[in-house]
Amino acid sequence: MKRMTALLALIAVTALPVLWAADAWARAGGGGSSGSRGSRSYSAPAAPSSSPGSSSLNRPAPPPPTSYQQPAPAPRPGWGFGGMLGGLLLGGLIGSLFFGGMGYGGGGIGLLEIVLIGVLAYVAISFLRRRQSAPAVPAGYADPGASPVPWHPEPAQGTAVTDTPAATDADLARGLSHIRQMDPRFDPARFAEPASDIFFRVQAAWMARDMGGVRPVLTEEMAASMQAQCDQLRAQRRVNRLENVAVRAVDLTEAWQERGQDFVSVRFLASLLDFTTDESGTQVIEGSRTEPVKFEEYWTFTRPVGLGAWRLSAIQQAG
Repeated sequence: MKRMTALLALIAVTALPVLWAADAWARAGGGGSSGSRGSRSYSAPAAPSSSPGSSSLNRPAPPPPTSYQQPAPAPRPGWGFGGMLGGLLLGGLIGSLFFGGMGYGGGGIGLLEIVLIGVLAYVAISFLRRRQSAPAVPAGYADPGASPVPWHPEPAQGTAVTDTPAATDADLARGLSHIRQMDPRFDPARFAEPASDIFFRVQAAWMARDMGGVRPVLTEEMAASMQAQCDQLRAQRRVNRLENVAVRAVDLTEAWQERGQDFVSVRFLASLLDFTTDESGTQVIEGSRTEPVKFEEYWTFTRPVGLGAWRLSAIQQAG
């Protein structure tokens, strides 16, 4: 009986990471990543290339790289165990610690239990390793089997167009130069105002669980995805309430063109009270009415090349 109790306890501990991985409702888009960033949909959002408010966008762009260098892969986090063998060894160690030995007599643990514990440990280690090393694929993005062919405009004089996906100072300046070819009035320093306006309008519509009023500033994909999430909240008779929203920073971090579309990505660093209640508003189901939470998100906006209105095409979480 003690052996079975300890085994069940180990299973519960092993399952905790899986349970903790579930995402709760949080702010517009559910606190997740959705939408499309064109050919950059599977690229991590670019962090601000300089300190917020710097004048780096107005400086001449440095010479573009002469050759493409494949970025070095990030080191995989180590666990000190090797695959299934590590799991089995860990299982044996846990068994010996729990039951005082690995023999078959004297109430010790048997070979079958050791193997089972080892398999559970291996599954837990593999799960955590994948979460830390594999890049998250945002929901709602294009088919990963597709091979998007980026569209490049005619380069400005003295500016080279490369296929390097990394968002550097040169990449940002190059993208802004391309956008200004068709829209000379585009000012990245002033883009924070319309981007913030869309940000707050979308948050308000999310809290109302009705994206109808902001459809003109959303792409069709984003409007459908966010309305489906709002409908799910209504079905659960829940309201995600957002209060005391304080935006700390708004930084334009990426700009590019492809397939006749302008794209810009903006980093929002903000804090707010984010909690979910029943429809009456009296019972808090998730979050806190008093403890603010901080978040960092990248909102990507798009429009046809030229002077059209910008629409939100993607929300991507930092990291």
